[in-house]
Amino acid sequence: QVRLGESGGGLVQAGDSLRLSCAASGRTFSSYAMGWFRQAPGKEREFVATISWSGGVRHYADSVKGRFTISRDNAKNTVYLQINSLKPEDTAVYYCAADSSGLGVRRTTWGYDYWGQGTQVTVSS
Repeated sequence: QVRLGESGGGLVQAGDSLRLSCAASGRTFSSYAMGWFRQAPGKEREFVATISWSGGVRHYADSVKGRFTISRDNAKNTVYLQINSLKPEDTAVYYCAADSSGLGVRRTTWGYDYWGQGTQVTVSS
């Protein structure tokens, strides 16, 4: 089993940057692909980014390409989401998720085995 815990969210201004972290428990973390999703009030949870077990494969939602960067440190059991040039429309609860396939290609919530509780990101204009 993998337990996930996000951190790094907060209230920021448009144009600021944030780095979200997702710490995982369990010795098998390095075999999992990891994903970041977000959910704004009244909207469905949407895909943001995913990374394969090795970090060699990364995919991003079109809406965040060029501003968001997903990375991981398997030695620290942690995956990161660097967010630059924040916009008010980035306001959401951000969730990390673990995918036992390891491939880093899942762009929907379906297929992810474990989820964190989320961290709130609020961007003021």
